[in-house]
Amino acid sequence: MTTPDTAPNFDKLRIVLVETSHPGNIGAAARAMKNMGLTRLVLVNPQAKAWPAREAVAMAASALDVLDGVVVAPTLEAAIAGCHLVIGTSARLRNMPVQLLDPVAAAARIEGVRATQDVALVFGREISGLSNEELHLCHYHVHIPVNPDYTSLNLAAAVMVLCYELRKAALQAGPVLAASALDWDQLPATVAELDRYLAHLEQVLIQIEFLDPNNPRQLLRRLRRLYQRIQPDRMEVNILRGILTATETALAKREQRNT
Repeated sequence: MTTPDTAPNFDKLRIVLVETSHPGNIGAAARAMKNMGLTRLVLVNPQAKAWPAREAVAMAASALDVLDGVVVAPTLEAAIAGCHLVIGTSARLRNMPVQLLDPVAAAARIEGVRATQDVALVFGREISGLSNEELHLCHYHVHIPVNPDYTSLNLAAAVMVLCYELRKAALQAGPVLAASALDWDQLPATVAELDRYLAHLEQVLIQIEFLDPNNPRQLLRRLRRLYQRIQPDRMEVNILRGILTATETALAKREQRNT
């Protein structure tokens, strides 16, 4: 076990805040992050267009370095494109749910890969949280089990709860667990790589008339959930894309023979 004053390395972990309404919440979240040793903050289309916002600076106290390093992204897809693992916060279960973790389990899942993989922990809007479409971009959902009689949780408080669990897991695990992810010979596919594969798959499914683009139902979402659950590595995704390309070539040759 590491000693209490050992600083875990969270350089590959980013906190993503989606369309935050109040700049003060961003500053308070930055302060919570710095308390727990995290520094990478990504904002998705924040309401405050001028950055850094005055209210955020006022609430950040001594965490201005976190605000100075903020990256602003236009969409959640852009914010998580390079990530191998994405965990989204969810106040409630939605249709077609993804595996739900509590904060301790989420921290343990991240701790197992944080040394080698880029990870995003995503927080939604203050009022409405993450949309179903945004939640479907996440490999896992994490739910903070608050008092059911009063479920409203401040954004910065939610960030603090999860960042605390991350730090606790890192201090308890030490360097041995963090290095365990090196046992696999390939990194998992990133979100962007998986997106490109799924777009390619959709094209081929339409070509072979397995998917009706005018009535897709839940097929594509279920396929995304399947691949997110198994988390194929980069080589596996390249193999799958090669199969799709070979399928397209075979379809083109058959069409030429029939003309």
